[in-house]
Amino acid sequence: MLRSPRKTLMALGLIGAWLAAGPAVAADRPLVVATNYPLLYFAERIGGDKIEVVLPVPADIDPAFWQPDATAIAGLQQVGLILLNGAGYEQWLGRVSLPRRRLVDTSADFSDQYIQTEAGATHSHGLEGEHSHAGTAFATWLDPTQAVEQARAVRDALARLVPDDAEAFARNYSALEQDLLRLDEQLRDIVAAGADKPLLASHPVYQYLARRYELNLESVLWEPETVAAESEWAALAGRLKAHPARWMLWEGEPSAENRRRLKALDIESAVYDPCANRPAQGDLLDAMAGNVEGLRQIFDH
Repeated sequence: MLRSPRKTLMALGLIGAWLAAGPAVAADRPLVVATNYPLLYFAERIGGDKIEVVLPVPADIDPAFWQPDATAIAGLQQVGLILLNGAGYEQWLGRVSLPRRRLVDTSADFSDQYIQTEAGATHSHGLEGEHSHAGTAFATWLDPTQAVEQARAVRDALARLVPDDAEAFARNYSALEQDLLRLDEQLRDIVAAGADKPLLASHPVYQYLARRYELNLESVLWEPETVAAESEWAALAGRLKAHPARWMLWEGEPSAENRRRLKALDIESAVYDPCANRPAQGDLLDAMAGNVEGLRQIFDH
């Protein structure tokens, strides 16, 4: 689920206000930009009312494939801090000029643990245009222990930005850390007795989740709202001979036709939302709680 157009306009408006008024206006509440929703959530939890955080990505765009226009780049050049996911997530970063001292790569401390993916087919979905998932897997936060490290990087960056509030940031971080570690414990408990169960994923986005919990997961390149071509259904039927999965994870709610045709192959569907953009309701932990229940359904069968 993605953020509403109204919230996107508000975020862009905040950047515009920063540009119009100058950094001095936000001296008491520095403006911080996050390049995806998990980082926005971490910054909001840690920074509280001491900072203003925005995610300048439209509701209908996956932040991993967002391309900032000239206006957005001008705004990014003026903000106090830019929180990056890293792992190749910000594909636009090498094509723009931004103050290096304001960039924070939140996954840099575990860059030696990035997962490299093999070259695959180019495909398109939504408004992002054609792309492939070859290169570095970037949904780092789906491993909650890595999310903890990213949140820690946010804490440290905010403490440098607003040193007078470092103690408050440390307290807020500790509460967030406990929530993320509790999520990790729930997921480990759910899959502990059956991690070798064959699973399918509609998209190659769950690499860090699969590694953390040793899931026996294979991915296709399907979209929830689009029924795959007949050739892809045939390929799936062949794959099931070696990988007899009975569940497929989807990033969003699959269409009724996708569910029906999978059901005909004795495959059930479950949503595991990466939550890269702001959910329509609730927050990151609410979305992850839903994901926990989806996995529980799978591993209780």
